Amino acid sequence: MKSILRIFLYFAQFTLTLLTETPKIMRPLILISNDDGYQSRGLAALIEAVRELGDVFVVAPDGPRSGASCSIVSDVPISYRHIRSEEGVKVYACSGTPCLCVKMALDQMMMRRPDLVVAGINHGNNASINVHYSGTTAVATEAALCGIPAVAFSLDNHDPEADVERLIPICNHITRRVLEHGLPYGSYLNVNFPDSEIFQGIRVCRMAYSRWVDEFEPCPRSRGGHYFWLTGEQVDDEPNDTTTDLWAMRHDYVAITPIMVDPTDHNLVQQMQQWDL
Repeated sequence: MKSILRIFLYFAQFTLTLLTETPKIMRPLILISNDDGYQSRGLAALIEAVRELGDVFVVAPDGPRSGASCSIVSDVPISYRHIRSEEGVKVYACSGTPCLCVKMALDQMMMRRPDLVVAGINHGNNASINVHYSGTTAVATEAALCGIPAVAFSLDNHDPEADVERLIPICNHITRRVLEHGLPYGSYLNVNFPDSEIFQGIRVCRMAYSRWVDEFEPCPRSRGGHYFWLTGEQVDDEPNDTTTDLWAMRHDYVAITPIMVDPTDHNLVQQMQQWDL
């Protein structure tokens, strides 16, 4: 009888504890990476922009990886090392590409799935077709492929000493909205800041059609051979279209372009149903 009573009292106390204790609220977990490396000013600014919104876990390349796109490496081992830790922030450097930084973080390093992935702040714009070449947007692409909401931030200024700190409030604002509203599976936001002292506002845009011309500059060598520097100029093929990201940036707006990782041309799919294949 006493044993039954003890068991009853134990479960009564356990139930009362569940009903009266305030559950601990878990802060959002935010993964950050980039393609300029873990020491870049843009990365430091992005950490400051989002740290109040959740716990920050940084896995960034150990050196510059600009233009890496979604490239991966399979012929050499990938490593990471701890750089520093402070309240709510952990920073690691990874020997891989930006895409591999995200893969490593999700597969080997993080104790739970992040609520959001943010990339940047990149030194140089990733508007229009640049989204296909950028290692910054590759971070967001990899996240979206895993069904994790993501945002990529870039400034239209390649100077590594450019003033990115002034972008912190807007990065915070956009990140907060994504945490509140979420994003569809397989989509991310590509955010590009014009190199302007004053922004006219924020515009949600589509990606402009553009192309690169004069992409190589000769690099003569004393012993001959064919050597070139990759360079070039981006040409906007629809400069007067007010719905594009390039138009918005030329007019001092912050451009936000929602990107889908599904590249299927669904209209062409319908047309091809009529082909005699």
